[in-house]
Amino acid sequence: MSAFIDWLSGAVWNQYFIFSFLVIGLFFSIMTRFVQVTHLKDMIKLMFVRRSSESGVSSFQAISMSLGSRIGTGNVAGVATAITLGGPGAVFWMWVMSFFGAATSFIEITLSQVYKSKVNGELRGGTPYFIEKGLGFRKLGIIFAILTTLATGFFLMNIQSNTIAASMEGAFGIPPYVIGIILVLLMGLCVFGGVKRIAKTAEYLVPFMAIGYIIVCIIILGFNFRAIPDLFSLIISSAFGAEATFGGMIGAAISWGVQRGFFSNAAGAGSETYEGAAAEVSHPAKQGLVQALAVYVDTWIICSATAFMILITGMYNVEGAASVVNVPGVEAGSVNVQLAVDTVLPGVGSAFMAIALFFFCFTTMITYYYKTESSATYIIGHSNKKEKLFLFPLRIGILIFAFVGAIVSASTAWAMGDIGLGSMAYLNLISTLLLSGVALKVLKDYKEQKKAGKDPVFDPVKLGIKNADYWETRQEEASQSSKSGTKVI
Repeated sequence: MSAFIDWLSGAVWNQYFIFSFLVIGLFFSIMTRFVQVTHLKDMIKLMFVRRSSESGVSSFQAISMSLGSRIGTGNVAGVATAITLGGPGAVFWMWVMSFFGAATSFIEITLSQVYKSKVNGELRGGTPYFIEKGLGFRKLGIIFAILTTLATGFFLMNIQSNTIAASMEGAFGIPPYVIGIILVLLMGLCVFGGVKRIAKTAEYLVPFMAIGYIIVCIIILGFNFRAIPDLFSLIISSAFGAEATFGGMIGAAISWGVQRGFFSNAAGAGSETYEGAAAEVSHPAKQGLVQALAVYVDTWIICSATAFMILITGMYNVEGAASVVNVPGVEAGSVNVQLAVDTVLPGVGSAFMAIALFFFCFTTMITYYYKTESSATYIIGHSNKKEKLFLFPLRIGILIFAFVGAIVSASTAWAMGDIGLGSMAYLNLISTLLLSGVALKVLKDYKEQKKAGKDPVFDPVKLGIKNADYWETRQEEASQSSKSGTKVI
C-alpha cells in the first residue's frame, strides 16, 4: 500500500506540474502588470491594519494565520532538502518561485474575498466558494473541500505533531506521549474557541517565532560576515550551473527550488484562501495584496534564513554533486540547521530547533484546523444545527490524530498529504485561471479609486460581478446606514 501511495504522490508531483507554478505565476504577473512590485507600499501598509468586526478578523490577524500555516517544517526541512538534492542554486529558484507566486496569491485571495459569505455570524470563504459562485460547480467545490479536510485535518496534522514530539524528545528527553497530551490540551483551547481565538493565537505567536528565528540567523551571519559575499555568489552561480561543483545540477536546482518553494508558501494551492476570506476589509484587492506579501515573508525571509544558516556554515550535503560538503552522512532536515547553530553557539542547536519547531508546527496545526473547519462547514451547508452536530466529532477526531501523530511514524501521512495538497493545487489553479478576469477587474477598480484619492470600497453590482452576495448585502446595509446617519464598518 505504501508503495502505491508513493507512486501516486510522484505521479501528482510530476515535472510538468512543478514548472506550471512558474508559468502561471509569470502569466498572472504580466496580467496584473506585476502587482507584487508596483503595489509593494500598499502591501506593507495594509498588513498592519488591525480593524476587525464581530464576523471577521483583521488583515493582520488574517496574514498571521496564513503565515502560521505557511511557516512550518517546510521552512526548515524543506529548504535543507532542496539544497541537498538541488544544490545551493535551489535557493535562488525558491526566490523566483515566490516572486511569481505572490501574483498567483493575489489572484486567488482576491477571488476568495469576492465570493465569501457570512455563515452563522462568521466570514467564510476560499476556493470551494469561488468554484461554486464564480464557476457554478458546487460538486467540484465539495471535492476540493473534502481534499482540504483530509489533507490538512488529518494527514498533515499528524506530521506536525510528530515533528514536535521527535524534536522535543531529542532535545529534552520528554516522552512523545507527554508532548501529545500537551498538544491536545493546547489545540483544544484553540479549536473549541472558534476562529477569533485561532486568529488571536496566531496574531501573537507568529511575529514572536519569526523574529526569534531571524535573530538567530543574524547572529550566525554576524559571526561569518566575511563570507556573506561568497554566500550570495555561491547561490547565484549554482542556480545557473556556473559553479563548477554544481555545474550539472541546474535542472535539479530549478525543480527542487520551485517544488520546495511551493510547499513552503503554498501560493496556488488554495489552502491559504480560507484565512484570506475571513479578513474584514472594504475591498477584496486589499487582502489580496496583504496575502501576496505573506509569500515574500515566508520564502524571502524565513526560508532564506534557513538557507543562509546552512550554507554560510557549510552544513549541507549535495547528492550527485562532484563533492560532498562538510557533513558526511547527515540527512537533510532540521539537523542541518541544528549543526549550523552549534558552529556559533555550541550545544544550543538542538534546543533551539526543538523550540523553533514547536512554534512553527503548532501555529501550523491550529491554522490547519481552521481550514478543515471551513471546508467541513462548506460541505454540510450553512445550517447552524448541522454545523454543531458535525463539528464536535470532527474536532475530537482531529485532536485524536494530533495525539496519535506524536507517538507514531508519519512517513505515509507525508505522502498522502502531498497527494491531497497536489490535487488541491490542480483544481485551484484551473479555477483561478478561469476566474482571473474577475480578479483583474477588481484590481483595476482598486487602482482607479486609489488614483481618485479614495479609500477603495467594493461594489460588485457596479462592476457587473454576479453572486458576490456578501458584498451586495454590505452595499445595501451601507446605503441604508447612510440614509439613517449611521456607518457600516
